[in-house]
Amino acid sequence: MNEPAGAETTAARPEGRRNDEMADAHSKPNHDYHLVEPSPWPLVGSISAFITACGAIMWMKGLPFLGLKMGAYVFGAGVLGILYTMAAWWSDVVKEAEYGGYHTRVVQLSHRYGMILFIASEVMFFVAWFWAYFDASLYPGEAIQYSRTEFTGGHWPPKGVEVFSPWHLPLLNTLILLTSGTTITWAHHALLHGDREGLKKGLMLTIVLGLIFTGVQAYEYAHAAFGFKGSIYGATFFMATGFHGAHVIIGTIFLIVCLARALKGHFTPEHHLGFEFAAWYWHFVDVVWLFLFTAVYVWGGWGAHIAGH
Repeated sequence: MNEPAGAETTAARPEGRRNDEMADAHSKPNHDYHLVEPSPWPLVGSISAFITACGAIMWMKGLPFLGLKMGAYVFGAGVLGILYTMAAWWSDVVKEAEYGGYHTRVVQLSHRYGMILFIASEVMFFVAWFWAYFDASLYPGEAIQYSRTEFTGGHWPPKGVEVFSPWHLPLLNTLILLTSGTTITWAHHALLHGDREGLKKGLMLTIVLGLIFTGVQAYEYAHAAFGFKGSIYGATFFMATGFHGAHVIIGTIFLIVCLARALKGHFTPEHHLGFEFAAWYWHFVDVVWLFLFTAVYVWGGWGAHIAGH
C-alpha cells in the first residue's frame, strides 16, 4: 500500500529521533495528572517498618538474637529508618511541588481530598477513645460489668480517684490552644496577602504556643494523683489526652517544617498546599481539645474530689 505524500512510518524514523520524541512526551505530558517517578522510599519504608515490628516483639518478649538481647537496638534502627524515609520522601514531594511544577490544580485537588480523608480517619480514631470514656463514665454501675461496678463503686469518677481541677492547668492549655488557632489563621491570612513577615511571625508564635502546651501537659501528667495502670479512669484519661498530646507534637513538627520552608522562600499566595494542610491539622487538634476539656475535665470531674484540695 502506498503511503500518503510526506508520511513517515515509525520504522523509517531514525532511532535517535524516536527516542527524543518519547523523552519529550514523557517530560511534557499533555494532561494535568502527576505520574510519579520510580522511588525507593516505599520499599525502604516497608523494610524499616518490618524491622521496627520485629524489634518491638524482641524487646517486649526479651527474645535473643545471635545469643544477645538486641530488641531495643533493632527497634531503634527500624524507627530511624522510618524517620529517614519520611524525611527523604517528603523532601522529594516538596521538590516536585516547588521546582518540578507537577502539582497542577487537578493534583492539588486530589491532595486536598486525601487530607480530608486523613483528618476524617483521625476523627474516628478519637471517637474510639471518647466511646471508651463515655461507656465507662455513663454506665459505671452496669450489672453485667460487675468488675467495673466493684471498682468504680457505681459512680464516676471511681471512688478514691482525685481528679484535676478543670479551671487550673486544663483551662490554661485551652486558652493556649485557642490562641494558637488565631496565630495560625493570622499566618495564613498574611500568606494570602503576600505578607511574608506576617507569615513567619504567625508560624513562630504558633510553634511557641504548641511547645508551651506540651510542656504544661507534661507537668500536669507528672503531678497526676492517679496512674495509668489499675484504673479505668486513668486508662481512659491518659489514652484520650495522651494521644491528643502526641498529635500536638506532630502538628508542631509540621509547623516547624513549614517555618523552615517559609524562611527558604517557599509558599506563594496561589501555591501553599503544605502550609494549608498544616493549618487544617492544627485546627483539628484545637477542636479535639475543646471536646476533651469539656467531656473529660469539666463533665467527667464534676462533683469529684479535686487533687490538692
